[in-house]
Amino acid sequence: MNTYLIIKALHIIAFTSWMAGMFYLPRLFAYHAGTAPGSESSELLKVMERRLLKVIINPAMIFTFGLGIWLISIVHPMSGPGNGWFHAKALLLVFMFGLHGYFSATRKALARDERPRSAKFYKIINELVTVLFIVIVLLAVLKPF
Repeated sequence: MNTYLIIKALHIIAFTSWMAGMFYLPRLFAYHAGTAPGSESSELLKVMERRLLKVIINPAMIFTFGLGIWLISIVHPMSGPGNGWFHAKALLLVFMFGLHGYFSATRKALARDERPRSAKFYKIINELVTVLFIVIVLLAVLKPF
């Protein structure tokens, strides 16, 4: 088997797992923002958010990053003509990592029974994750420039 293809497949699986969690977590935040602090629903959402982040999202992000670095070491897509797609993808991934960090901070705030934003805000930010996901995948597959 070609090592590159195995690593690439694992990278895609890890990225898909990371994005699944990144799609779902802001939706949980939207529900959480609408609950009363200390309520049974609020406490359940705290557990769900913590487990989703710690058990799925964080490990998937780490595997995505590590496998991506491994792929870069094999292919070296950072220089030469026709690799502008990689730089654009990398920039969008920086934004995705930033959102991941923001979601971690938001989970901690909600765990302290703070309500930093409205449910509507979290529904909108959920769409931002979707847009980033779509553009990152299109750049990686189509390599348009």
